[in-house]
Amino acid sequence: MAKPWRGIFVIVVTPFTDSYELDEDSLRREIRFCIEAGAHGLVGPANASEFPTLSDDERKRWIEIVVQETAGQIPVVAATTHGHALPAVALSRFAQQAGADGVMLMPPPILHPDAEGCYQYYKAIDQAVGIPICVQNYAGPAGTPMSNQLLARMCRELAHVDYIKEETLPEPRQISVTLAAAGDACKGVFGGQGGIYLLDEYRRGSHGNMPACQATDVQVQIWDLLEQGKEAEARRLFNQILPLINFERMHGVAVYKEVLYRRGIFKTRVARAPGKTLDDYDRAEIDAIMAGVEPIFRL
Repeated sequence: MAKPWRGIFVIVVTPFTDSYELDEDSLRREIRFCIEAGAHGLVGPANASEFPTLSDDERKRWIEIVVQETAGQIPVVAATTHGHALPAVALSRFAQQAGADGVMLMPPPILHPDAEGCYQYYKAIDQAVGIPICVQNYAGPAGTPMSNQLLARMCRELAHVDYIKEETLPEPRQISVTLAAAGDACKGVFGGQGGIYLLDEYRRGSHGNMPACQATDVQVQIWDLLEQGKEAEARRLFNQILPLINFERMHGVAVYKEVLYRRGIFKTRVARAPGKTLDDYDRAEIDAIMAGVEPIFRL
């Protein structure tokens, strides 16, 4: 039996060349960085990976590279959200065949099905694969928020729905309610939102968090301190990284890429998502934030 997922499962950010092509070399370097930084698992291409800007062929190539470069060292969870169950099934099957250890999906982002539609969507995935499924409960406009009762029902009734990524607000309370509703039918609930609620989530019984990967080494340090019962030390470290988390929540992928570029992992800051650039004032603020954060980086 595979070891239950637990810890910091980072979202792998998608690097692009100056001509907006997938930068495979930087992607491989990013995977090596995440593993060396102590990540407990890798996830994507998800929201932080700019997945809506990728073609299906690019998503498949992305998954292949991440699985190959990881080489079984830690779990790889392929994000296979799609606009309808049929392409989601096809991509999920591909991910399993490529060697992914699990899949994670939001409901169709444009169709926004009702509760029964969401159930049937995940049922189709459940019948198509033999690896764990993580249900991503994400707020709109991209996400389709689902009730705790629906999440618990899917954990009980669908054989491969084992995990939940909870990102609806108030997220820590939602984790508590979902864990109570699902009981032993759920193998674990992960938080998201860049790890900003990590301390509260942990106290409530979360199995981990799925932040973007630009500060993997710090997020892992915080988690490990929590696992060791050293909450005060974990909080001190969290407070040091908090200015960066706050800035990321305002600018998203532009900050992820800026940090990865500064750390020598990405060759460019290029993003396909529109409007995801920083101006000179933003970069000055990043300079000030990084001066306080760089001393706690381990790599």
